[in-house]
Amino acid sequence: MKYIKFLLVGFFFGIVLTKAEAVSWYRIYEMFQFQSFHMYGIIMTAIAVGVIGVQIIKRKQLKDIEGNPIVIQDKEKGNLRYWIGGILFGLGWAMVGACPGPIFILFGAGFMSVGLILIGALLGTFLYGVIKNKLPH
Repeated sequence: MKYIKFLLVGFFFGIVLTKAEAVSWYRIYEMFQFQSFHMYGIIMTAIAVGVIGVQIIKRKQLKDIEGNPIVIQDKEKGNLRYWIGGILFGLGWAMVGACPGPIFILFGAGFMSVGLILIGALLGTFLYGVIKNKLPH
């Protein structure tokens, strides 16, 4: 019962993304074809909210739900791995029409074919965990 609030926030987040059409394959297709500003507007809004949120956390030295201080590490040098990861993420997003959050939302909304994408995402995550120590970090 302690974690029910997280489940409720997840449901609310899913409803917001669905109503904003952020889980729509058509909207994602438009974005990757540079035919519409819709998804870019959602992404830019999320970035702005994130930047403001991080600044509030840093300046007010907020604590997490258990009372521990929230520590935001400085950005690492060397960004080749971020470029590679971003390209792989973007290719996967473009191929299946969904990033990780909407996969769960679409599955929960009854689109059972997304289950294959979910299995692929979990398999990819597992594979990364297996080969992580062999990758250049």
